Amino acid sequence: MNNYANYLYIAIRAALDAGKAIMDIYTDPESDFGIERKADNSPLTKADKKAHAIISMALSVTPFPVLSEEGKEIPFAERSGWDMLWIVDPLDGTKEFIKKNGEFTVNIALVKEGVPVLGVIYVPVRKELYFAADSLGAFKLVEIDSGYQPSMDDIKTKAVHLPMSMGHQGVVVVASRSHQTEDTTAFIENLRKQGQPVTLISSGSSLKICLVAEGTADVYPRFAPTMEWDTAAGHAIARAAGCDVYHIDGKTPLKYNKEDLHNPWFIVKPL
Repeated sequence: MNNYANYLYIAIRAALDAGKAIMDIYTDPESDFGIERKADNSPLTKADKKAHAIISMALSVTPFPVLSEEGKEIPFAERSGWDMLWIVDPLDGTKEFIKKNGEFTVNIALVKEGVPVLGVIYVPVRKELYFAADSLGAFKLVEIDSGYQPSMDDIKTKAVHLPMSMGHQGVVVVASRSHQTEDTTAFIENLRKQGQPVTLISSGSSLKICLVAEGTADVYPRFAPTMEWDTAAGHAIARAAGCDVYHIDGKTPLKYNKEDLHNPWFIVKPL
């Protein structure tokens, strides 16, 4: 095991603590979520802000800077000198959070020279934790409450190694619950023309990448805008589980800490 193990535990604890704060707001019958609108008209809640503060504090004990969706904009001139950094989405799937459908996540990734080498995704409502690091592998832990304080040994003992054995017929495609596009429909129709039965499942947030990493789905095509913090943690988990996140050419892996933090259209599939 490499020296990512300590950083992985810090990231897991940060994700669980952020998840607890999010759930405190999510389950409060008096809460109005404090919904605001960002410059691109996407929603921002007080849960996003609270989770960002918790994660930023937790990661401050490491030597790496943090790039977060809810953090201040950092000029590329400064970021370009960062060989390693954390890329964080404190609450991925804010629309799902507001809809109260449970499909939102906490995303934390450690990126080295543009490649995600460690990733943690926590699904607070489902009490599911996905985590991975280079040379350690990818894992899923279920029934982990956000208020629980497990040791790393406890986490690894109870977690299941990814990918899991999932027997299904044909091709299972996972697509966005909130961002269906004509290109996605065309992609699915093209698969059907190849003669295999195609099953479509919908999901929110970074869960879609996790479904491919664990083997529930075979492929996740994305023909809609995303940012680096939407995919970095899932990308690390996918890589450790024998998948990758490619440009739509299916060959070129996504890179991170670019000057433009927008991702290109991409596809998640096994190597």
